Amino acid sequence: MNQKTLKTLGWIATCAAMLMYISYFPQIVNNLNGHKSGFLQPAVAAINSYFMVSYRIFPGEKDWPIVVANLPGIIFGTTSCTHCALIKLNKI
Repeated sequence: MNQKTLKTLGWIATCAAMLMYISYFPQIVNNLNGHKSGFLQPAVAAINSYFMVSYRIFPGEKDWPIVVANLPGIIFGTTSCTHCALIKLNKI
């Protein structure tokens, strides 16, 4: 594949990954409405996203599609996991 095709594919994958992480929003809303759900999957997604962002933003050459794709995973995964844990502890 040439560089232009790879760059386009990278940004398509970025959009798909962002949609995957943004799909946590309904889980967050359900948690806020008192519907308990598991916290393990969003926690693992948040941790993975954190490592992917760290891995691609700190070396010399930045890989922006990877960074942009995983930032929502940190935000929504952490938010969802926190809400799930708080509900299970009856703090919300």
